[in-house]
Amino acid sequence: MKEPLLELIQKVKAFLIRNFHQYNSKLPYIITVLVALIIVIGGINLFIELTEELKDQLLPQYDQAITDYVISFRNPALTKYFIFMTNVGDLYGYLIVVAISGIISYFVFKKWRGVVQTVFVLLLASLSNMMLKRFFDRARPSIEHLVSVETLSYPSGHAMSAMAFYGFVIYLFFRFKINHFLKTAIIILLVFVILSIGISRIYLGVHFPSDIAGGYIAGFIWVAFCILIFNLVEVFRRDPKT
Repeated sequence: MKEPLLELIQKVKAFLIRNFHQYNSKLPYIITVLVALIIVIGGINLFIELTEELKDQLLPQYDQAITDYVISFRNPALTKYFIFMTNVGDLYGYLIVVAISGIISYFVFKKWRGVVQTVFVLLLASLSNMMLKRFFDRARPSIEHLVSVETLSYPSGHAMSAMAFYGFVIYLFFRFKINHFLKTAIIILLVFVILSIGISRIYLGVHFPSDIAGGYIAGFIWVAFCILIFNLVEVFRRDPKT
């Protein structure tokens, strides 16, 4: 992503130099960040508008049909598995994963940046999820809950955090120079974890399928935004003219 970003910044620089007498070398980066923020805000706004449009028309029937199908598979073994996966997508699960990632990053990759960036993405997703839940104010499903819940329903915090956290980890692994088959296996595993955490919330009766879909979309928006910003910061640090 650095090359397209660098090319875009060079074009912004050329435009500013050509049209303005006073030029600040940091201005192209500021403009790029503002554009990124506008894109994210626009994406979230579109997400909200589409949700409002669908909520009273299509979502109820699809939510019911998908929920009935998922919970029809309930059995003791699957219940244990999905309770485990929902715990993986909870606070303590992330603390354990971050601790393990920190140890691997320190002893294997000798870098902390990826861990810090991943935690930052997770915090953004978690904070914005609380705001979105209050905005939509959607109650939990009225079916039997197999785990206890206290917050509102839409969008799913577990799905949103899983997409943001593990989605960003997938991006990091794409960049790692490791064995191709090992990289592919890890990425497939992380995708499976994201899907399992989302499905677990439907299976356990604490979320509608649309809650999960909304969480995934909102989490992906933050992943895309943070990837852009982190690459922009890296380009800025390496630019000899700043």
